[in-house]
Amino acid sequence: MGSNSSKLVACCWGSQMKGTVLEAPDVVREEKTDTYELPPFQEFSFEQLRLATSGFAAENIVSEHGEKAPNVVYKGKLDAARRIAVKRFNRSAWPDPRQFLEEAKAVGQLRNQRLANLLGCCCEGDERLLVAEYMPNETLAKHLFHWEAQPMKWPMRLRVVLYLAEALEYCTIKGRALYHDLNAYRVLFDDDCNPRLSCFGLMKNSRDGKSYSTNLAFTPPEYLRTGRVTPESVIYSFGTLLLDVLSGKHIPPSHALDLIRDRNFHMLTDSCLEGQFSNEDGTEVVRLASRCLQYEQRERPNVKLLVLALTPLQKEIEVPSYVLMDMPHGGASSVESLSLSPFGEACLRMDLTAIHEILEKIGYKDDDGTANELSFQMWTNQMQETLNSKKKGDTAFRHKDLNTAIECYTQFIDVGTMLSPTVFARRSLSYLMNDKPQEALNDAMQALLICPTWPTAFYLQSAALFALGMENDAREALKDGSSLEAKKNGSSGR
Repeated sequence: MGSNSSKLVACCWGSQMKGTVLEAPDVVREEKTDTYELPPFQEFSFEQLRLATSGFAAENIVSEHGEKAPNVVYKGKLDAARRIAVKRFNRSAWPDPRQFLEEAKAVGQLRNQRLANLLGCCCEGDERLLVAEYMPNETLAKHLFHWEAQPMKWPMRLRVVLYLAEALEYCTIKGRALYHDLNAYRVLFDDDCNPRLSCFGLMKNSRDGKSYSTNLAFTPPEYLRTGRVTPESVIYSFGTLLLDVLSGKHIPPSHALDLIRDRNFHMLTDSCLEGQFSNEDGTEVVRLASRCLQYEQRERPNVKLLVLALTPLQKEIEVPSYVLMDMPHGGASSVESLSLSPFGEACLRMDLTAIHEILEKIGYKDDDGTANELSFQMWTNQMQETLNSKKKGDTAFRHKDLNTAIECYTQFIDVGTMLSPTVFARRSLSYLMNDKPQEALNDAMQALLICPTWPTAFYLQSAALFALGMENDAREALKDGSSLEAKKNGSSGR
């Protein structure tokens, strides 16, 4: 690309002046048949979401936004299996519960494979939460600006902006043309590494309608004048994303337009893309970006025309996104490449006998504070009976008398005065060895709720998920357990 820069800029600037498909009459496009099936939007209880996120554990935080209104996004598991993203708003946001519910329900009607769709919400007391599909493969910002293995390939970058334009077109058709603070952090990648637009941006961040948290240099000029977002403002932000994918950097629009006017094209192009695209493709992307970034709103293209312009640029259409991204398929973590501990290996092989031996050997040493609490309260008759139930359960567990172990541990748990993650872990394995994987998974989740950073809880969760045939989720849990165990051993010097 470097040797053709000046010719490309001349071509680009000339075609921008003359105009091409973007000045064409409004073409009527058929709305694609939407076959993306998800459960209907629903209202969740706060307790459901607290359980799903292990008590909103810090380890489950995916992102935090805003200094004045820190809205935090957590990852979680719904019904002990399905992964979700939960956005918890600051308490000062959305004081009117009716307004929040109306907005959430309207966004929740959208269902499209180009969106990280809104599954539900929670509105209890001062709590305001949104629940969306969980996207496991990071953000566009991560893959463009902070990549570790390799930069994003040109065909994938073109796919990202097309899919994003299609998402915005779908929202526009459905009457949701306004998107707040569109940027590279709002574009997420799903299990198959396909880019999706976060549904969170379809709702305002707070009651005052503040829509832009990014640097003012990237804010649409009309928003600075009026404080309002328009459909044309969204197009302006789309233009900044086109610059992002072209340059691999977050270049302020005013600076980018100066570079285009000065025909300094090589400063706009990611050096990692050398030789990956033609002059014509580069010309079109620069032209589209400059049109989207026009100062006057009426001079910007609409989203329908963006889709029309980006569609012919697509190369390697038949190649799956996960191949272009060089990532494992279907969100399945490359567990085999991890250095698994004996516990992790036993779960991967579903060797329940080995898991039993490991749990028996570990004992109760990970029950932080539980042993002290038990010994302190031994003087009451009720506590003595409870402790006897636990001891009988331990004896039965040691001898693999599974039904007795389950019965005794259940008596201990039902009293409810003491929380022991180890008891839940042992009952979980007892259920698993008794061919009751769903009950085993529920207990593993309870252990995780009590102790969100306990590798054993993740390992048992993975074993139960393997037994349920949910291999991708099982591998994710195994990966989490392995990572936590490595951190724990590292910090203890082992």
